[in-house]
Amino acid sequence: MPKVGMQPIRRSQLISATLEAVDQVGMGEASIAYIARLAGVSNGIISHYFRDKNGLLEATMRHLMQVLGQGVRRRRAALKDPSPRAHLRAIVDGNFDASQVSGPAMKTWLAFWASSMHHPALQRLQRINDHRLYSNLCGEFRRALPLADARAAARGLAALVDGLWLRGALSGQAFDTQQALRIAYDYVDLQLAKAG
Repeated sequence: MPKVGMQPIRRSQLISATLEAVDQVGMGEASIAYIARLAGVSNGIISHYFRDKNGLLEATMRHLMQVLGQGVRRRRAALKDPSPRAHLRAIVDGNFDASQVSGPAMKTWLAFWASSMHHPALQRLQRINDHRLYSNLCGEFRRALPLADARAAARGLAALVDGLWLRGALSGQAFDTQQALRIAYDYVDLQLAKAG
């Protein structure tokens, strides 16, 4: 019988092991046995908590999305400047936070995106993530721009954030956060300049 209070500890331990496994060998080679070995648990523990590898990937992505959301909310709550520009920059900053651009996180996001095309539960998570980013960006652009312009600016910035992130992930080098921020900030400024 499992010890009381062990479930959150075990789940966290297995999510950390999944991030490590994907970083080391990729999602395809990160078997249940490999992840269990990294976590120091039996294969059955993974089945008990997550059903299978897809369940574990889904939980890992929920974790990364939760960290992303918390980082964005924390940045926005700390702002002294209430302007749309400041909020848009905070959203961009959260998306390029170290928790999202570390090797393990980037490789896991890439594996998630690839897997989401074939697994409905993962596809649903991807849609939620996309919608959250677009909605947050559109809400801030809408404070300065007409609706059609705000929607176009939000789609453009979401694509730019994803594109910068993807190029960085595939570069084989450490993510250049400062460069990504400069490019995204420039886009924000260009769009907000349309407000007159």
